[in-house]
Amino acid sequence: MKKIFKIVVIFILIIGCTGKSKSDMNTIEVKGSIEGLRKGTLYLQKIQDSILIDLDSLVLKGSSNFKLQAKINSPEIFYLYLDKKDGDTLNDRIRFFGEKGTIEINTLLKTYESSAQISGSENHLLLEEYLTFIRRFDQENLKLVKAYFNELRENNASKKLDSIQKKMDNLLLRRYLFTINFASNNSDKEIAPYLMVTEVNDTSIKLLDSVMVKLSPEVKLSKYGKDLQVLIERRKKEESYPGN
Repeated sequence: MKKIFKIVVIFILIIGCTGKSKSDMNTIEVKGSIEGLRKGTLYLQKIQDSILIDLDSLVLKGSSNFKLQAKINSPEIFYLYLDKKDGDTLNDRIRFFGEKGTIEINTLLKTYESSAQISGSENHLLLEEYLTFIRRFDQENLKLVKAYFNELRENNASKKLDSIQKKMDNLLLRRYLFTINFASNNSDKEIAPYLMVTEVNDTSIKLLDSVMVKLSPEVKLSKYGKDLQVLIERRKKEESYPGN
């Protein structure tokens, strides 16, 4: 009888642990602190069907620490929006690549977005690495745009304008190739299809396919993996129409 009782107890414990782990596996917990915050409302958000929706919220009064939770099926982009109650809509939303488990975000009230330190997500680390390189492209492009308009204002010969335009076109091509190569080298992470869908969705079907075929089975079944597949299928249909 004692033996049967022990078996029943063990069975119940196993079921309990299994149920808990499944729940944890489908949850993202975002915690951290906002130094200098006295009061405000914090929202965990994501884009669903082209609309920014609230997943969880917390009213902060006298404490700068927070903890928010939401269901998650696969890694995707989330936002941590702070309503500071000051009428200022700038510097109030942190974008991060969320994953199942715990994400920690620590920042300052005065520089809420730029001071954010984010940990707990491999995809977000890769996103930050990618953005570091992209900023260099953006800075170079800004210099070329300024040079172009300076020449335009001074009514200089079109040859000089053509030369600057070619440099801008070449820079854009380099940016595209960098993005595709970055996605290809990280095909086991959800950031790969995310970049293809959001940064280079108008590139050739061949290049979109070249990344799609390299994705791991898990990534192909993720939100952005499915989005990339839908994009490729849509592009193929569009190009198959007469006149395209």
